[in-house]
Amino acid sequence: MAHVAQIKISATYMRGGTSKGVFFRLQDLPERAQVPGEARDQLLMRVIGSPDPYGKQIDGMGGATSSTSKTVIVAKSTRPDHDVDYLFGQVSIDKPFVDWSGNCGNLSAAVGPFAITNGLVDLANIPPDGVATVRIWQANIGKTIIAHVPMTGGAVQETGDFELDGVTFPAAEVQLEFMDPAAEEEGAGGSMFPTGNLVDDLEVPGVGTLKATMINAGIPTIFVNAEAIGYTGTELQEAINGDPKALAMFETIRAHGAVRMGLIKHVDEAAKRQHTPKVAFVAKPADYVASSGKPVKAGDIDLLVRAMSMGKLHHAMMGTAAVAIGTAAAIPGTLVNLAAGGGERNAVRFGHPSGTLRVGAEASQVNGEWSVNKAIMSRSARVLMEGWVRVPGDAF
Repeated sequence: MAHVAQIKISATYMRGGTSKGVFFRLQDLPERAQVPGEARDQLLMRVIGSPDPYGKQIDGMGGATSSTSKTVIVAKSTRPDHDVDYLFGQVSIDKPFVDWSGNCGNLSAAVGPFAITNGLVDLANIPPDGVATVRIWQANIGKTIIAHVPMTGGAVQETGDFELDGVTFPAAEVQLEFMDPAAEEEGAGGSMFPTGNLVDDLEVPGVGTLKATMINAGIPTIFVNAEAIGYTGTELQEAINGDPKALAMFETIRAHGAVRMGLIKHVDEAAKRQHTPKVAFVAKPADYVASSGKPVKAGDIDLLVRAMSMGKLHHAMMGTAAVAIGTAAAIPGTLVNLAAGGGERNAVRFGHPSGTLRVGAEASQVNGEWSVNKAIMSRSARVLMEGWVRVPGDAF
């Protein structure tokens, strides 16, 4: 019996922040996959190794976690005042779909370096030494990200001494500016607070009525108080990911919050929208030991935050959720702001399972409506491997 041979596609495997993903130039994808649709989704799933009922993604490039089951497509921008268009696909590990509903803030750090290295940015805009400014159009959510990429000797500088909790080795710092980060989600009316409230009473069957801050900034996120769901905010992954009842509770909170935010019409739709919204729980500062064994002191942080991603507690913090944290912290009265001590602030340092992270945000109130001009944070990025990925020719 004849079998279709494998094809090879030019690709780069990169770390960005605390995530990893397979990066493609749009022009390098097979013609059928250069446009949105089933062929593109099938191709990316096969590249990553999904759907995998074993949950390991052994037969693909995925790493069997939400942080490593990611794909990115980058092209020269079709929009004025932008260098590149960036599209992010979160590949489900065990189910047959790619979620295009949100951005990946961590991999955003790798988009600028990838674009420069792969000839997608005008050479006239790239200094041989210093810092290159890359204007990125984030196509999933229709927002601008400005990446400040260090350059040395005409090439992207990847090595350095910038340390990022959740990443083992130091690297060069890439500063990101998420411009006007309030997400314009379908059904949410483009409002930062889709319910119109900084804090809501969210009724969750089987859990109770929870105080919740539901915000569209960076990525749609539902914040609840840790103590209200039986946690302290110092938990590490195993405390939650090994508890099926806890995971089910968080998914129920997520589904009912998604309905209240106008992202879906019925809780049953949440299963097909795993990437958004996120659920996070917050608490006042406390001492704890990070997953690396490093002690985190209450006096060194403003608050504690733990976040769920694709049904599991994230090992560190999603970059887009960090934008939501920074934005919510800058607005007096949200649960995030209150956990950080209340009042006005333009930056917070929060504790997550792998350590700490600082994020800044510029918030203002006009005619009773809150807006955020930009959120700022630093990440790092590095090429891990480049060449070709191979997939069976009949896989898409």
